[in-house]
Amino acid sequence: MPVPKLMFAGYPTAPVFKTKGGKANIRELLWGDWVQVTGEWEGEWAPVSVRGTKGWMKKADLQADRCLEIIFLDVGQGDGCLLITPDDKHLLIDAGLSDNMLRFLRWRYAGFKTKWTFDTAIITHPDQDHYGGFQEIFEEPNVFFRSLYHNGIVERDTEDTLGPSETDGGTKYLTEIIRTEEELDHLLSKTANRGRKFYPKLLYTAFKSGRVDDIRSLATADDYVPGYGPDKKVKLKILGPVLEPKSGKARLRWFPKKLGSKSWDVGKTKNGHSVILRLEYGNLRLLFGGDLNSPAEMFLLNHYAGGQTGEAALLEAGRKVFGSDVAKCCHHGSADFTETFLKAVRPAATVISSGDEESHAHPRSDTLGTIGLYGRLPRPLIFSTELSRSSRERESTNVLKKIATLREQLEKASSLEKVRELLPLYDEQVNELKKRNVTVYGAINLRSDGKRVVMAYRLEENRINGSRLTEWDIYRLEANSSGQLEYVQ
Repeated sequence: MPVPKLMFAGYPTAPVFKTKGGKANIRELLWGDWVQVTGEWEGEWAPVSVRGTKGWMKKADLQADRCLEIIFLDVGQGDGCLLITPDDKHLLIDAGLSDNMLRFLRWRYAGFKTKWTFDTAIITHPDQDHYGGFQEIFEEPNVFFRSLYHNGIVERDTEDTLGPSETDGGTKYLTEIIRTEEELDHLLSKTANRGRKFYPKLLYTAFKSGRVDDIRSLATADDYVPGYGPDKKVKLKILGPVLEPKSGKARLRWFPKKLGSKSWDVGKTKNGHSVILRLEYGNLRLLFGGDLNSPAEMFLLNHYAGGQTGEAALLEAGRKVFGSDVAKCCHHGSADFTETFLKAVRPAATVISSGDEESHAHPRSDTLGTIGLYGRLPRPLIFSTELSRSSRERESTNVLKKIATLREQLEKASSLEKVRELLPLYDEQVNELKKRNVTVYGAINLRSDGKRVVMAYRLEENRINGSRLTEWDIYRLEANSSGQLEYVQ
């Protein structure tokens, strides 16, 4: 029987040993990590190669099946995640503000030295801390996308920044929702619409690159993200935005600054109509909450309650739609939320994506407390990209010495050829000094086979307990007696 060449690390983590039968492991792999089997089995042991590390693993610590993988990347202030399905489809949901997502993707995909095609990119809404990072990604010559989806709201460089509106029954509606690629082309063909606003420039880059096959918006009218419908193992159900058409024209309502107010707000409207998705894989339910705010949450709860009123009715309807095992927290842990919505979601684990250098103080203290209060008992988990890594406290002494040596050599260089030889080495060490630890640490990793879930992040300093090397801080969700996923110690 031939030895499989490619396998995956077993649940929940798997050790790699330097020698066959070794006692002290040299690596700790997270469930689902790729493992290259390099030779024949020797009893219960297999020779392996993992990301440049050669060693030995036990047969019991390997599996043939691939996991669902989701990486909630630390993009700083903003949102961005990479989703990889067991059948090897790769999706991006938001990309943060700067180039942190691109830096991570270059590491993950070998620098995009050859053509790579992502199945899907989703921009949940036109806030720059969700879409800004896509600009450089769309400019990468070897990066292609089969589909790009957005929420239908495209900013313009006009007084009506979100496009024309109408008032109907005391509610204000946006009336020019960009649903199709043809409508987007018509809008962007006018140079004035690609003026000061960065978002239409971004869409124009994607549209004209020739590397994005299809661009369109998503809304509840579509039911599921194309290719991830009810007949697929990994499903992506669309829970928002909710179109309210009239006379055949797509409309999205404006949201106010506060619940009950009639002071319509641009930011609340863009955020409140985020593309909201519920991922379904086996028994796992995962909510991607975009930047929902309290007016949007109550609108969605009322919409799915179908006219029923009162918190009990809203919760009953809301739990069927939004109830999840894992939730990507809405709006980076903003205080603009409703307790009713959190009660409806009631996740076993919540992931918050936020950054250090921002004025909003996300995640807010009251938000963290309320997430814990209404999370799934007995121990609701809260993960934060910002809290799972720290800023470097000191620079590498070794790198500083190399820079000083190279600088001295450059100053003494006797020829232009010698300068050209030394400069790349000098630049390499300077880049090492400037390296951001967000490309390594801070990311919240989720792995699942549809029955169990592992959530983990890299330790900034490896931990050694006896003979065991630990590289990950891991948490497991398994089914309780009722079949519901909960944290197990």
